Amino acid sequence: MIKALALEFYKLRRRYVGLSVLLLVGVQLAWAFAAASMAIARNPDQAAWEPVIAIVASLNGLFAPIAAAICVSRIGDMEHKGNTWKLLLSLSVKRGRLYAAKYSCAALILLLACLVQSAAIAGFGIAQGFAEAVPLTLLARLLLGTMAAHLVIIALQLWLSLALPNQAFALCAGMIGGFLGVTGELFPSGIRQWIIWSYYSGLSPVVQRFDGGGLQFAVREAGDVLMKLGVLAAVGLVIYTAGRFHVSRQEV
Repeated sequence: MIKALALEFYKLRRRYVGLSVLLLVGVQLAWAFAAASMAIARNPDQAAWEPVIAIVASLNGLFAPIAAAICVSRIGDMEHKGNTWKLLLSLSVKRGRLYAAKYSCAALILLLACLVQSAAIAGFGIAQGFAEAVPLTLLARLLLGTMAAHLVIIALQLWLSLALPNQAFALCAGMIGGFLGVTGELFPSGIRQWIIWSYYSGLSPVVQRFDGGGLQFAVREAGDVLMKLGVLAAVGLVIYTAGRFHVSRQEV
């Protein structure tokens, strides 16, 4: 497995997949920090960590599915363009192991993007002079929730990218996911829990609430997050298993 994973990274050495993902994350963070800066300028009372984390988490719903689609599509496209499936199979490399290696490769790249995002939030808050110390617990919860959603989306995108030679379908799925991710909170809870892209914002450690005094930010209860993580894990396991089974048995 380690050798297969190392091979995936070796094949990506000149495809700049990580750079593409980081550039997209950079655009998202620029948007989020610009919005947070304007909000702080209008209302200095909101100069705190919670609004910034909430804004970044809400934009994750739009940008993260697209980043995952680009990353996975580039990883899966290598085998279709190079027609290397037959070559790899002729070397007695099991397709299930290749599938797991590609999944792990995409997960590690997106984990790097999440770490960069958390570090950028911390840097922004320090530069703004927030009174409170860096909330490591909230940043860790944001990273955990984002990666939990990523792991499910990677499973879906990898299935599409390896099953369909034309990567336009996988990229379209990512864009549709971005739309559903940013609008998912508008659906009733019974429908929203099955929209896997909505979990990017649904697992945010900070929730936005409107009351008579305006927009308020509060830390989401841990019990609510754990329940959502359980649902997400079950859905992700089903998608990953089905995708691996299908790809392992399709003709090449």
